Amino acid sequence: MIYDINSIRSYFPILGRSVYGKPLVYLDNAATSQTPRPVVDRIDEMYYAHKANVHRGVHCLSQEATDAMELGREAARRFINAPSTDEVIFTRGTTEGLNLVASSYGQLLEPGDEVILTVMEHHSNIVPWQLLASRRGIVIKVVPCLSDGSLDLDAYRELFTDRTRVVSVCHASNVLGTVNPVAQMSRIAHEHGAVICIDGAQGVPHIRVDVQAIGCDFYIFSSHKMYGPTGVGILYGRRELLDRMPPYQGGGEMIGHVSFDGTTWAELPYKFEAGTPDYVGAAAFTRAVEWIDSIGIDAIAAHEHKLLEHTTRRMIDEIDGIRIFGSAPGKCAVISFLIDRAHHYDTGMLLDKLGFAVRTGHHCAQPLMQSLGIEGTVRASFAAYNTIDEADRFIDALKRIAPLLDA
Repeated sequence: MIYDINSIRSYFPILGRSVYGKPLVYLDNAATSQTPRPVVDRIDEMYYAHKANVHRGVHCLSQEATDAMELGREAARRFINAPSTDEVIFTRGTTEGLNLVASSYGQLLEPGDEVILTVMEHHSNIVPWQLLASRRGIVIKVVPCLSDGSLDLDAYRELFTDRTRVVSVCHASNVLGTVNPVAQMSRIAHEHGAVICIDGAQGVPHIRVDVQAIGCDFYIFSSHKMYGPTGVGILYGRRELLDRMPPYQGGGEMIGHVSFDGTTWAELPYKFEAGTPDYVGAAAFTRAVEWIDSIGIDAIAAHEHKLLEHTTRRMIDEIDGIRIFGSAPGKCAVISFLIDRAHHYDTGMLLDKLGFAVRTGHHCAQPLMQSLGIEGTVRASFAAYNTIDEADRFIDALKRIAPLLDA
């Protein structure tokens, strides 16, 4: 099939706006992707025609809202090939999902039990485990990276002991673009009796995800990085683990029966969904999945790979003093770089004045930055709607500002 980039871009009115009198080129997709019209239209429809609280009402509007939310749960299940919707929990995003696992499954751990992380983790997959360590005395171990940004799998294997209980790893690095071999890592974890939790925030927008083929125990991701609304996340967890885990929050919806003598919990997945959920966002998430499916995740991945290769090649060939961080084979469409000794913030500010939205800083990955010996980078990240022309204009802009940065 022909990848119709003009048709794809037509779904995103924001791509036609200007910034500082320059056409917007949006290259901050690893932080948040833009949202196509069908998703926004579904939000309007939910608020204007179907707004009522879910799961509790017998009236028509409540049933409609409930049905829309549960269709979102099924869309998530299908998108990652989870076995059952009972194993799909709505959260506010990847951060909350990781906190839920660390807090709830973490209560099953004992002092001295070990959790393996990697140096490339987002803070959201570091800090919750550190909080658990302070509460329960667990031990955190860290897998280093090789020079190309890939994980040191030999070091990973060597970290396991008879006290290793959890591995928590990103599917793809938000800085390096490295796609980790999560199926292999899952097999190794299970060989040692550990469970594995995967931060899929940077995986699902770019990679076909099948949690059953991966063999993971938990897989967590966010809607807003895959063309959906903000404030919506998905946690997949294996039923037998979710059944063992205590609730993360208490309140309405997650209970079976409440009395002052004691409380029982609702069945999965509602046991972990206390309070009124963002059912509007869940309904809109369905449209995001449908929009991705209309193009095809494999087609999107191939398009982004072309952009990545083209842009990387031109940067290396044409910009003196460029340093690109992360060159692992099969990486996602993320380019983190520095130009000579220029500060990443200065580079980002100059690009912004020319209409280019990029991310600067440590990207919530300070341990990785420390291992690289830098404070931060400039990051350009691609999505389904970016074009070769935008990539070329980006290179031209870098060539224009490079002499100013060296002044």
